[in-house]
Parts: sequence; C-alpha cells; structure tokens
Amino acid sequence: MTTRHAACACGRLRLTCAGDPIRVSVCHCLACQQRTGSAFGAQARFRREQVLAMEGATTPFTRTGDGGTAITFHFCPACGSTVYWLIPTLPDFVVVAVGAFADPAFPSPTVSVYEARQHPWMAFTTADVEHLE
Repeated sequence: MTTRHAACACGRLRLTCAGDPIRVSVCHCLACQQRTGSAFGAQARFRREQVLAMEGATTPFTRTGDGGTAITFHFCPACGSTVYWLIPTLPDFVVVAVGAFADPAFPSPTVSVYEARQHPWMAFTTADVEHLE
C-alpha cells in the first residue's frame, strides 16, 4: 500500500495518508482561487482511517461555501500553507491540498467543479474529468 506524505511549506504541519485518495478534484470557485492564490484549488479526499498521522499545530479558518456548508481549513501558523480541511457534512473524510504532497506523480483529478468561474485560459488535458457544476 502506498504511503503519501503531505506538508506545509515549512514542514511543521504534516499528514501521512495510506493508499490512494477516494477522489481527486479541482475547484474553480472564487474562494478556492483566493485561498490558493491560483486559478483553482486541487484537493484529494481521503477516508479518515486512511489518515495515519496529523502532526503539528494548525490555525483553523471556517468559511461557508456557496452551497451553505461550513468548511474548516487548517493551515500552518508559521508559513500559512493550507494543508487540509474538514467538512461537517462529510465527517468520515479529510480533504488534503494536492500541492501539499509535492508529488508530480500524484493521481490526476477526476472531478471539476464551479467551472462557470473557471478562467477562460484554463483547460484540462485529462479526458476522464467529470465536469460538475
């Protein structure tokens, strides 16, 4: 079984996950664009039992998404990197920022959401992406 390690930029906040994520997705909502400082957010959803370790202090930030669900993001208080988040309506899962794995071989996204807010120059080369709105 594959073991994956995610960390913030300074390495103080770390997660260890076992196996492949249940879902890898990209989100084009404006909040994800602001959170990442990029044109979209990329996230991997793992079952809680797949998360073997969460180490380091976090600063939580809760915001309400477009659908009305509160999401609590956990970022490193030293470097500010968002590493993971929890969604109360999905209590059995931990969502991890794909970039925190720093692994170019990480599985490709299979879901794309909020495409109405996608930058017009953004395009996926993966044919297997399910486009949800």
